[in-house]
Amino acid sequence: MREYELTFIVQPEISDEGCAALREKLDAELQKSAAIRLLYDDWGKRKLAYEIKKFQKGHYFVLSFLDAGKAVPELERILRLEDSVLRFLCVLVDEEVKDIEARKARAVEEERIQAERRAERAARDAEEARARELAERAREEAGDRGEDAAATDDADDEGRDEEDSE
Repeated sequence: MREYELTFIVQPEISDEGCAALREKLDAELQKSAAIRLLYDDWGKRKLAYEIKKFQKGHYFVLSFLDAGKAVPELERILRLEDSVLRFLCVLVDEEVKDIEARKARAVEEERIQAERRAERAARDAEEARARELAERAREEAGDRGEDAAATDDADDEGRDEEDSE
């Protein structure tokens, strides 16, 4: 069996349900052709190097699988017909995978590591969002206090102007 890696870019505004439906189509084709899916990785939304179909961002996905080569043309046909797919590329990673079970185990470990990284990234993003929110509130409160102080200073200045004119 050969190992393939299929990378594809989907329009950024496609919903999670739309991406899941596309993933199910690809998985169904892999099952139909007796291929073994190793890894499905969601790289998220990224800026494209150049504009594609008037899009400057895209949602990247990577699908790794083992197959004798029968599934590749059909997977490419599915992606070519899917309007939401901006680009795709299928690459032969390994000409001959001898120990399929070891490769499956390594793929499971990679998925576990990626899930941990996603969880860490989500926690870090949530913490950064909270920090930004707190900083914004502090700025707003400081701005409100600054406006109150400015109004008090203006009133004091008007009082001084009246004393100077007498």
